[in-house]
Amino acid sequence: MMMKLLIITFFLVLSGCGSTHKKPPEPAPAAQIVAPRQNTVQIPIDSWKYKIIDAAIDEWIFFGQQKVIIEQDEESIPHVGAWEDDDWTHIERVNQYWRAVGMSKLSGKDCKEPWSAAFISWVMREAGVPESLFPPAPSHRDYLSHFLAVGQNPGASFIPHTILEYKPKPGDLICANRGAGYFGDVVEELPLALNAKLHCDIVVQTDGRFLYAIGGNVRNSVSKSILTLSPDGFLQLTRHRPWFLIIENRLD
Repeated sequence: MMMKLLIITFFLVLSGCGSTHKKPPEPAPAAQIVAPRQNTVQIPIDSWKYKIIDAAIDEWIFFGQQKVIIEQDEESIPHVGAWEDDDWTHIERVNQYWRAVGMSKLSGKDCKEPWSAAFISWVMREAGVPESLFPPAPSHRDYLSHFLAVGQNPGASFIPHTILEYKPKPGDLICANRGAGYFGDVVEELPLALNAKLHCDIVVQTDGRFLYAIGGNVRNSVSKSILTLSPDGFLQLTRHRPWFLIIENRLD
């Protein structure tokens, strides 16, 4: 009986749909409990980049400020926020994200449908970024493939980098493979093709030691993930998030 309860609890944490009990907060690694310092990059308040970060933070606050700490192969949730199917307010908010990518029939009740790309697309729209610069898409692969194809063109607004060649800054996107079996070696060259199961977050703050990124559909919510950077300030591959790609945001 005890084993069955544990299995059910684990499933609910992964799915969120129809759940009535949340996973209790887990203690954060001691090394991560630090007061975030100021961003190393000053961003004009009237810029698209600032508005992207502001919109992402507003949504994180709306969903109850859930935090996910990822350090090496350990993950903890020191604060649990609202989930996608908790109530109609949040169910309908996820529907707004889906509407941004032309899928108005989906909502937070459809939580088996990954909505992280819809969230990113909605944030870009809320920030006023033209669709010609950031094409909205229900799949990360769609807009990332576009950036890989045009990112080297003169004047491109979103430039792809591997995690070894570029240090992420506020406003950038950090992207990972997701699902079982994707953890492996660090990708040293930009991929020519992308698999279907991807996840991206928006970097909202970094101090050279830690990186703070907000994404949708992270543990059933809009969550802020806190990541430990390498001693040189680079994003690190982890089992929970096999990061492999950074999209540099050059929007004014």
